[in-house]
Amino acid sequence: MKKKLYVDNEKFIAGMTFKDPAEAEQNNMALHVCENPASIVENRRKLAAELGRPLTDFVAAEQTHSANFHRVIAQDRGRGAETKDTAIKNTDALYTFEPNLILSSFAADCVPVLFYNGVSGVVGAIHSGWQGTVKEISLKLFEHLKQQEQCDPTDFHVQIGAALSQQKFEVDEDVFLKFKDLGYADEFISFNAETKKYHIDNQLTVQKQCELAGIPASQITIDRTCTFQDPSGFSYRQDKKSGRHMGFIMKKEV
Repeated sequence: MKKKLYVDNEKFIAGMTFKDPAEAEQNNMALHVCENPASIVENRRKLAAELGRPLTDFVAAEQTHSANFHRVIAQDRGRGAETKDTAIKNTDALYTFEPNLILSSFAADCVPVLFYNGVSGVVGAIHSGWQGTVKEISLKLFEHLKQQEQCDPTDFHVQIGAALSQQKFEVDEDVFLKFKDLGYADEFISFNAETKKYHIDNQLTVQKQCELAGIPASQITIDRTCTFQDPSGFSYRQDKKSGRHMGFIMKKEV
């Protein structure tokens, strides 16, 4: 199974799956866009096995491009793992202090954000498409973790996963204005005079949001793989019937 491990230490493991022709539905991980749900469940089961866990340790959300987040507790174990009916509703970010729960985020061009706090032990997975970015989902979650969960932002480590590149993220003025209204994304926007289109770097905008929450830039890493241009990427822009990558993170039981 094709995947990247971004983090694998004594306390945490985090990574992202990629398109793999050797797997069912090219290693699609999403139940909401698939030909055969059983194939997706089997792909997830294989990933879980590679992580040394059962499928029932996965927790998945019904993503709606919201700025909503959910604190995952032990009783949430297995929600959305085998059927989308049990997924956590209307939520685009999950976080937990519990060990051995595999939090997931699904994307095909959108920005997956995986994070852990080495002191508090919290881990999380965020789905930040452009709509989530202009709603500031990452910034809002980190502010919540600081204020409500007493996390020190300087203890966070953030991995921004593979996503659509600025070159391929081409938008009209309506989306451009939403990013401009953020007040801090101008340097991540360019204009193509020939096509009259704007190009936005969603990954760098998300990174800026993490920095605004107080996370040191030196503790934020970006996978610059473009999901449109790289053959191992699922891209909704390229194919509206595209499968989805899974970003995943787990706090290990120490």
